Amino acid sequence: MVKGYRPDSLQEALEIKSDHATSIIAGGTDLMVQKARGTGLKPGLKNNPLFISHLPELRKFETSDKFIRIGACLTLSELVEKGELPTPLLNAIDEIASIPLRNIATMGGNICNASPAGDTLPYLYAADARLLLQSIHEERVITLDEFIYGPGQITLESGEILTDIIIDNKAYDFNFYKKVGTSKGMALSKLSFTGLVNFDGDKISEFRAAFGAVGPTVVHSPKIEDKVTGIKIENLSDIAPEIENEYRKIISPIDDSRSTREYRLETSLRIFHNFLEEISNY
Repeated sequence: MVKGYRPDSLQEALEIKSDHATSIIAGGTDLMVQKARGTGLKPGLKNNPLFISHLPELRKFETSDKFIRIGACLTLSELVEKGELPTPLLNAIDEIASIPLRNIATMGGNICNASPAGDTLPYLYAADARLLLQSIHEERVITLDEFIYGPGQITLESGEILTDIIIDNKAYDFNFYKKVGTSKGMALSKLSFTGLVNFDGDKISEFRAAFGAVGPTVVHSPKIEDKVTGIKIENLSDIAPEIENEYRKIISPIDDSRSTREYRLETSLRIFHNFLEEISNY
């Protein structure tokens, strides 16, 4: 017999999480597929489910001059309706599966599923999003690089719940987003890319790039980004081959049912090349 928990508050949820081994369920759109065992059979969850999608503390959306704070259990559709997210993140959400799924799936779930093909992740990596994790005893804020360390592998402690996603409330002068899939709707990413750029006169003052579905985690390198930051726009084409080669070294896709390693690698680099060309022509 399955015993489920449906707390009335975040505090109660954290107490349950502290005292019992549970499987957190928000939208469950990935989890139920992963744990399905066939028609008429209960899902193969390791622990009793803890339902949290209804909790008001996890459904807040707050903006200030500096930050956007997203409750982990806001659905993707609700976030689009608010219309206050950065354009490339809205574009990524708009290409996730279908409207019915986006009506259930949550931002927190897309992160905690920790798939390198997660559609929201490239933007969140590129924009240096932070995650607020809470337990009954403490709370901590960490980056996505610290939280996700492999496919489906996260650093969530046994008593913790992801409660908020925090991103800087800032506009970029140039936004770029591209997803490659079998079709626009209902297609898992073969690969995806997000690029963000700010300019200071004729120089690039900020350069961000993140590739999805071409490695065990999203490919994002502040070290490479620093090589572009500060150069003149007119000189970007001169260093483009070097920068593209740097990404070639760290992009490590696999062959699977959706695509081949070679296609993912070469297409990612072509998209990145187009991104650099558009910056040069900005």
